[in-house]
Amino acid sequence: MNDVLFKFIFGKVERKNITMDFLNAVLEPSLGHEIKEIYFLPTEQIPQNDADKLSRLDVACELDTGEFIDVEVQVINYQNMKRRTLYYWAQMYLMRLPSGANYNDLKPTITINILAFNLLPQVEPHAMYSIYNLETKNRLNDDMELHFLELPKFVKNVKKPIRDMTKMERWMAYFANRMNKQEKEELAMSEAAINHAYDATNIFLQNKEERLKYVNREMALMDYRSGLMSAEERGEKRGEERGVSRFAQLVSKLHVAGRDREIVQAAQNVDLREKLFQEFHL
Repeated sequence: MNDVLFKFIFGKVERKNITMDFLNAVLEPSLGHEIKEIYFLPTEQIPQNDADKLSRLDVACELDTGEFIDVEVQVINYQNMKRRTLYYWAQMYLMRLPSGANYNDLKPTITINILAFNLLPQVEPHAMYSIYNLETKNRLNDDMELHFLELPKFVKNVKKPIRDMTKMERWMAYFANRMNKQEKEELAMSEAAINHAYDATNIFLQNKEERLKYVNREMALMDYRSGLMSAEERGEKRGEERGVSRFAQLVSKLHVAGRDREIVQAAQNVDLREKLFQEFHL
């Protein structure tokens, strides 16, 4: 779930067969066809004007049948995932429209969110959202699909041997990474693409530069969690519920403003946090 490692495995042309296998596991039922080719896209979505927010996707690609795909991994719940996935979907949906084209040239766009936390109300670990009529359940069109893979729900609710799992469940088992050595070997033997993903991990770990990026990312996540725990232990906020809610709002606003580095600093520095609360009128 480390995004540096994820991009190394799933965002490289030389390993696109791994990516295609995972995408087929999630999307083939809703697409109605097998994905046979993908073309990787730039992961930075350049804004149309200076005031717009620059989006950085984890993995972006186009299918041979024309659909656009954005795959995101998220370890920490910044309390903004629902709107964030809509924003990324909208950016890709609109900005891939050629200049001078018309509405009929818009391409179906799909986001897949792999989450290390629970977000949605249903028990099932996989959920797909689109635009439907509330009364008739009729779907407006196929242009929007928002997929959520909630790994804690998979770990809690899917209790079956690997041999009995569906392809998507096996991929979720891979991402959840709660298996012993024997189960990992069985998983690798059950799906060739997952076996190749494990091989890619070994290649990654032998690359000092990539491994350093990985470690730095893990340290940043640990610092963030540690900062949150310290803030809660000091009883900084007026009551736990209000305090967590207030800081969650600050995290969301800093993230939207592209100021992610200040999140950890704010969690660890009382004076800075108070200044930011005042800046954002919280």
